[in-house]
Amino acid sequence: MKKNSIIYSDLSKKQLENLKELYIQKKIESMSNQELKQYVLEIISHQINDTIGKEEELEAWREMSDFFGEQFEIIILEIQKKSIDDKNIPETEIDSQKQRIELLERNNLDQNKKDMWDD
Repeated sequence: MKKNSIIYSDLSKKQLENLKELYIQKKIESMSNQELKQYVLEIISHQINDTIGKEEELEAWREMSDFFGEQFEIIILEIQKKSIDDKNIPETEIDSQKQRIELLERNNLDQNKKDMWDD
């Protein structure tokens, strides 16, 4: 791969903005409908499912509420009604799932700590 002789810091802020806009436009134009749908699916999924903290959760909630409009409460009630069946799952099964999740989270934290010192 050819090494670029020009780097981003060689451009003015406006030039960099223009380059980014051109890239976005050309990237979208080069993608098929299927590729666009897959890309949007990944972005929206990440945006909604990977919320962290109350602020992001509230933002995702507002976005879903705006999208579903008047049907939002009906959809929530249907989901709550369906989840009543989930309450019949034995507590031991839920506890073991919870324990596995906590263990995975602890392992990830430990791994992150190790990675930080590997430099």
